[in-house]
Amino acid sequence: MVSSRVRVREIQTPLRARYKADPSAGKHILSAVSAPSDLADPLHCSVAVAGKVLLAGAHPAVGGSGDAPCSGDLLLAALAACQETTLRMVAANMGIGLNSVRVEVDADWDARGTLAMGAPVGITAIRCRTAVVVDSDERGERAERLLRSAEKYCVILDTLRAGVPVESTFTLSSTSPESAAKSDIS
Repeated sequence: MVSSRVRVREIQTPLRARYKADPSAGKHILSAVSAPSDLADPLHCSVAVAGKVLLAGAHPAVGGSGDAPCSGDLLLAALAACQETTLRMVAANMGIGLNSVRVEVDADWDARGTLAMGAPVGITAIRCRTAVVVDSDERGERAERLLRSAEKYCVILDTLRAGVPVESTFTLSSTSPESAAKSDIS
């Protein structure tokens, strides 16, 4: 059994008090931005997120080399990371020792959509399986509450299930002197 080294409740107590006193303080903007990379390589890009630069690449099914996670892999990794972190934090708050945690996420995707061959473009189904071994809990009540809470408070799981509006804009400009005007495409 592994008990948490981090006192999550102590860390979160002042945050909860702050957000209760000022609900707007709990609202944050998460962001990611493309990072400089070799524009001559159409199969790879870099993304900066939380102060780290991640390399991403095209999936081998659409011509990528498979040497970097594709954007779909990163989406699934976000779900796995959120599910496990949430579960660990809830367990720490509840004083439940964890013996092991394993989160597996896979998705159905048809590469023909990305290649403009008439199939759906996006992921059509995601499966997330979380296996947890906890310290002794004869009646299983606390362990069941742990799982329900971890599922309830996983931000990425909830976002994917509920869906959110996504606004996407593209701005196109040219370096040629005669084309100083910008065109917006939405």
